[in-house]
Amino acid sequence: MTTTTIRTPAKIIPHAFPGIKPDEVEEIIANSRIKTYPPKSVICKEDAIEHTFYMILDGNFEVTKTINNSNKRYLKTLGAGDFFGEMALIHSAPRAATVTSVSDAILLELDDEGFNRVLKHSSSVAMAMVGEISNRLRQNDEMAIEDLRMRASELADAYEKLAEQELARREFLSNIAHELRTPLMIASGYLHILNKGVPTKEQLATSMETITRNVDQIVTLTNDILFLQEMDLVLPEFQSVNIVEVVNCVLNKYKDKAGARQIRLTHTVNHNISNIRGDAKSLERAITALVDNAIKFSRNGGEVEISYSETGTQVGISVQDHGIGIDPEILPRIYDRFFHLEKHGDELYSGVGIGLSIARQVILQHKGTLDTESTPGIGSKFRMNLLKWK
Repeated sequence: MTTTTIRTPAKIIPHAFPGIKPDEVEEIIANSRIKTYPPKSVICKEDAIEHTFYMILDGNFEVTKTINNSNKRYLKTLGAGDFFGEMALIHSAPRAATVTSVSDAILLELDDEGFNRVLKHSSSVAMAMVGEISNRLRQNDEMAIEDLRMRASELADAYEKLAEQELARREFLSNIAHELRTPLMIASGYLHILNKGVPTKEQLATSMETITRNVDQIVTLTNDILFLQEMDLVLPEFQSVNIVEVVNCVLNKYKDKAGARQIRLTHTVNHNISNIRGDAKSLERAITALVDNAIKFSRNGGEVEISYSETGTQVGISVQDHGIGIDPEILPRIYDRFFHLEKHGDELYSGVGIGLSIARQVILQHKGTLDTESTPGIGSKFRMNLLKWK
């Protein structure tokens, strides 16, 4: 290594230990070895058990420490005349920090036996060590206090999240009970009526239709909950999927629901849409959730539009309504499991808040994206982008 300065131990040691005697300097040199290091050399590693004391003759070193088990913090830079490593030797403890060379460097190194001999015979070195140790203990105390503050803050955040999750769990159980109780009571009521006597043909048809509709509602809700819980565990093998057929299937299921509120379902296909790489059943659930959401929050007599677009590798499917829109304050939460809007103005909305969560999870499994645009009072647009089949 080529250096532009001449920094010999005899010149550097008195700078590190003011008042040291010449014979004490000679003793340090006699017990030491001199080594050179390239940049980025780790000299001391935090928490390692090492047995060497170092004095810098030339070059610069960076001292870092891990705070809160994860955050690497820069402490200071050391240069010629500085020393390090004495704390571990005096206390027989692991290294308190990591020291890494920033440039080409030269170190004077003492092993623990030589270090102890020097301390025993040199009062100047011993006093310098006491001063340095005091400074570093104070720094360690300050870092420990900050570490505790960070941990306290993290614990407070974790507690707040747990409280939010507990509240969400309670609301979910309450919503589930409500959503299941209504169709169960209706179906049960009609079954009791049928058990009490022989109905007319028309009464029987009406009763069976009502019972079937409410039982289907219970089955759908149960399947959605199970699907949401299990979809992370089972990843289907992807195939080539005709996404237009999937959308048509969903729209056919929602014709009656949309028609009951005079909502038009518009399906615009401008050209041949490429097939999607995915799982048809999962994608049908995702699109079902988006269409159901659009109908739910549309005004009577409104319109829900489904359209497509293509780029080089992706197909975009958009579901747009012209309903109540989404308040910017709750927009970041609409995909949270079990979050749902209960009321808007005088309008009450049913549901348990898992539809959009299912949609997002399905699309993420397909390596796609789901974007949302919404303006309160004007409507919302959900756009999913999915990968084309090979």
